[in-house]
Formats: sequence, structure tokens, C-alpha cells
Amino acid sequence: MADIWPGANETLPEDADKAALAGRVWRPDLGGPAIVAIRNGDVVDISAAFPTMRDLCEAPDPAAALREATGETLGSFADLLANAHPDKRDATKPWLLAPVDLQALKAAGVTFVVSMLERVIEERAKGDPSAARSIREEIGRLIGTDLQALRPGSPEAMALKKVLIEKGVWSQYLEVGIGPDAEIFTKAQILSSVGSGQLAGVRPDSAWNNPEPEIVLAISSAGKIVGATLGNDVNLRDFEGRSALLLSKAKDNNASCAIGPVLRFFDGEFSLDDVRKARLDLTVTGQDGFKLSGFSLMDKISRDPADLASQALNDHHAYPDGLVLFLGTLFAPTDDRDVEGEGFTHKVGDVVTIRSPRLGALSNEIRSTDACEKWTFAASHLMRNLSKRGLI
Repeated sequence: MADIWPGANETLPEDADKAALAGRVWRPDLGGPAIVAIRNGDVVDISAAFPTMRDLCEAPDPAAALREATGETLGSFADLLANAHPDKRDATKPWLLAPVDLQALKAAGVTFVVSMLERVIEERAKGDPSAARSIREEIGRLIGTDLQALRPGSPEAMALKKVLIEKGVWSQYLEVGIGPDAEIFTKAQILSSVGSGQLAGVRPDSAWNNPEPEIVLAISSAGKIVGATLGNDVNLRDFEGRSALLLSKAKDNNASCAIGPVLRFFDGEFSLDDVRKARLDLTVTGQDGFKLSGFSLMDKISRDPADLASQALNDHHAYPDGLVLFLGTLFAPTDDRDVEGEGFTHKVGDVVTIRSPRLGALSNEIRSTDACEKWTFAASHLMRNLSKRGLI
């Protein structure tokens, strides 16, 4: 399977030499994580200046602060990336982690028309993948798919809502898809995300699930969007389809939140406008020879990223340590994998790679959630470790 994993050059952004790139690595010699700068393929520990990624994101100009920080070189990015997979790891050497720490892990749902319609289908199928095809055709006839130009919350959207209610096809997913209020939910717990090269988890009792390739914004406690990275919002379609009240079980599981490979800060070379026009490509390669390809185009999003950020953090909801926000996906796989009409679902051993030229590549191997590395290092452990190292 080694040939399907992107190397270091493919994992970093195509213009990495110009980019302000920060990450986190585990230092076994210190028993804790380090904040690092990625420079010319090397990994430089800048924890003395910024003990946490939260601290770096709170700087007035994170990109400039990152470039000015100095520290110990821990090795090459290629070596730390190669050491991330637990089956191949030398536990005496550092390895790559997810590039966020104390920030809340939040996600915006139903931000693309295609994914909105798929959520409606899940709801009507009650989590049964065999029913999805006929329901998809029915929804297509009743609603159509040409909703791209419809602005959520607009008079036109509210008029459509009235029509759909009259037809008996209104849904809670349509409410957040075309209504005035975005869906913002907690994806996972602070410090629980996994990074590129690590295992990603799917519950073994899920029979209908998929990856969700997304851009993830880094947002300071003041609401300033300071950078971006890639994310896989691993989703259990059968759980959420049975009931929206099972969202936490569908979304927040061991190793089910993948973020990486590195955080790219905004500067003169890269801005929110680059996020707005980004393309994300996704491949899933299975040990059974199955291969799935798809993509997500950010210019098809129904709500602007800045609007989603303001709906997450505002006068009504504060995040003193900032947050990272998954922006949602256009990608909703319907290709049949095993049984005709039942669509796609993961198998153990799938390798999922999400690529975007200016953000790099995030790759993870799918395992059962109970077979992934357990999350054992939380905020209390981080504080004790940083205190022991004299960093706080």
C-alpha cells in the first residue's frame, strides 16, 4: 500500500517555499507535543516562543510571528511524516500530529446543495442505504438540484421553503441548508484530532459511512480568520440518518476527526480569497482494489466562509482559545461498492487522501474506532507537560 501514500513533497503545499506553515509534532524525548515551523523541508521547534498553536493563532500577525521564531531543528518533514503511522513508527523519534491543539473543533453542516440533498435522503431512508436510490430519484423530482444560486435566508429561499412544506418534503436539513441560520456543531473534543499519516476511525457497527473532504479555517478568539488547513469530517450516514439527535455518535468518535497536514497562515501569498476558490480532490483506495475519486469546489458553497465563521463565533458565543471550523463539503459519494443501489461505505484498510494544491495533502488509513490509537493526551496532560518543560 506504500505507493498510494503521498510523499513529503506531495503532502506539503505546492508553493511550500513561500508559505507560512506551522504544525505540531510529538516529541517522545519530552513526553509531549511541540509547535513547529516547516522551513525548506525541515521541522523547527518554536515552542519556546509559542507553547501552543492557540498562542500562535492569537498573535497579531501569525505568519510574521512564525517566520521570526527560532528554535531547534528536529529533522526533516519527510521523516516525521513517515513516522506518523503507528504500524511503522519508531517510538523513540518524533512524529507528525494534527496542527491544532486548544482550539474548539467545530464544523458547519449542509453548506453545499449536493450534501444538503444527501442529508435529506439519509433522513428519509432512516439510515438504510438500500433505500437511498429510490428516495434520491424522488427528491430530485420534487426539489430538483438546481439550487446553487439560491442564497440561504433570502426571500427566494423562503418562498421555496413554503412550496416544499406544501409538498410535504420539508426537512430539518433544508432548514439549515437554505434557511437563515447555518448548522454549526461540535465535531470532536479539543486535542482529539489526528494528523496526516495517522489512522482515522469508523465505528464497526456502522454499515453506511463516508469521508468528507473539507477546508478547515483557523479562527482566533477575536473572530479573525488567520489560516486554513484540510480536514476529513468522517461521517456515519446510517447513524445520522436514523435520527439527527444521533449527530454526536455519527461525528464524534475515536480518531474520526482528521486535520492536516499543516496549518497555513494567511499572508501576502495566501488569503481567504484563495480558500473561496480552492478545489479539493479526494481519493479512496481500498485493499479490495476498489478506488473512489471525487472533488469539492469551494466556489459552489452556499454560504461564504466568513459568514460561517461569524455564525460560529460572535457576541452570543465566545471561544477564548479560538476555534477551527470545518466548512462543509460538496462531495457525497453514491458509487456502489459491493451491492448495487447501496452506494459507498468504508472498509478497514481504505486509504483516504484529500488534496488541495495550496494546502497540501491529508492522508489517513481507515480502521475500526476501537482499533485506532486511543486518545489519552488531553488539555490537563498538555498543561502539566508544558509546565514541566518550563514553557508556561
